[in-house]
Amino acid sequence: MKTVLITGANRSIGLETARQLAAQGYFIYLGSRSLENGNEAVAQLKAEGLTNVEPIQIDVADLTSIQAARAELGQKLDSLDVLINNAGINGAMPQAAATADTQIIRDVFDTNFFGAINVTQSFLDLLRQSEAPRIVNVTSGLGSLTMHSDPSWKYYAVKLGAYGPSKTALNAYTVVLAYELRDTPFKVNAVDPGYTATDFNQHSGPGTVEDAAKIIAKYATIGVDGPTGKFFSNDADGDGDEMPW
Repeated sequence: MKTVLITGANRSIGLETARQLAAQGYFIYLGSRSLENGNEAVAQLKAEGLTNVEPIQIDVADLTSIQAARAELGQKLDSLDVLINNAGINGAMPQAAATADTQIIRDVFDTNFFGAINVTQSFLDLLRQSEAPRIVNVTSGLGSLTMHSDPSWKYYAVKLGAYGPSKTALNAYTVVLAYELRDTPFKVNAVDPGYTATDFNQHSGPGTVEDAAKIIAKYATIGVDGPTGKFFSNDADGDGDEMPW
């Protein structure tokens, strides 16, 4: 049974992604900043008949917590097949670029950018032991500089000084990581679930968590001929789901 670690998976899109991948036969390590919340999420999935899931405490903004999670999984696994860097925060508001408190920006980057890097680097050795390792960095359309420069884009006016730039940085990291791993079995992609109705945005988004999780699961399970170093989104225009950087 292939194994998956999903950060920030105790609710919303992360939980639904765990549900969909567990239903496909993957064993899920459901990462949660609070182990209590993780246990509750796992109990919910098990009540639905999905027994191939286990909670793991991991706070991506705390390197000690990440290292503890790595040590815990290292006692259980020889390899990890999929890492989904899903944990993220909006950050305190307002986030006007000219006036936002830089501490707010640092806090957002600590989770959305540095957190994803620390998790990836900490689990890379386990991923290297997989025959087909996959990394999905969950991003946002608000990280696309191309779309932010297009006045006709439907979210053109949504300019946040912390959240969007943190995802732009994550996208850039995805590109360079995929390049470094280009001659290996790794597939590394940035995936935007789209503007989804979740607690994250007071359920204001038009998308569903089911559709959001579906695109994440898609790129977490791509085959050997699948893409790497790309940006995909449920909000992409056109027939496909590739998003411009």
